[in-house]
Amino acid sequence: MSMPLSSDEAARGQAVTYLFDPLCGWCYGAAPMLQRLRAAGVAVSPVPTGLFTGPGARPMDAGFAAYAWSNDQRIERLTGQHFTEAYRNQVLDAEDGLFDSGPATLALTAVVLAEPERELDALAAIQAGRYVEGRDTTSLACLVAILRDAGFIAAADRLATPDEALLAANRARIVEGRALMASLGAQGVPALVAQRYGQQRLIASNALFGSFDNLVSHLNA
Repeated sequence: MSMPLSSDEAARGQAVTYLFDPLCGWCYGAAPMLQRLRAAGVAVSPVPTGLFTGPGARPMDAGFAAYAWSNDQRIERLTGQHFTEAYRNQVLDAEDGLFDSGPATLALTAVVLAEPERELDALAAIQAGRYVEGRDTTSLACLVAILRDAGFIAAADRLATPDEALLAANRARIVEGRALMASLGAQGVPALVAQRYGQQRLIASNALFGSFDNLVSHLNA
């Protein structure tokens, strides 16, 4: 009698699309599960949705900052992902602060054009810069520094002086993300889309915040 597959074995060779926004606290909370999927041999394709760009961007006023911090504490309790006082003081409580993921999304597109297989690593560096180090990831100059510090030299150089090809690629990625969200009825991010036998299927977002075994069972459903 054959032994049942482990969760890692059951996940290996699968492919998923990861819909996200780099300023989404829940996406930061989901980061360990995304890394676990990659470690298990799942092909993870990140696609930004531009949720907090353009009309979705807003000033970081006191009311929104308080709401964000309360939500962040809930994410930390659920996932163990840490939100520091440096983030609270230097990002949420910054004078004239913005909540705009446009620059960070552009930074990730610069990474994709240079080293597409490392986008999740760059996303992790940007998230750590914001939520742990308290850096302003709405600033292109700050993002250039974060990429450079993390070893993304070509992407950092390109982000420092964005050209039309970079801007066009960024717009196309956001259009793709929003179209996929709409086609599958996703209500927000993070969202995971399973791809099997040429079909796409939306995985319930709460599966990213439970056990790995449970997530794999959703992928194999």
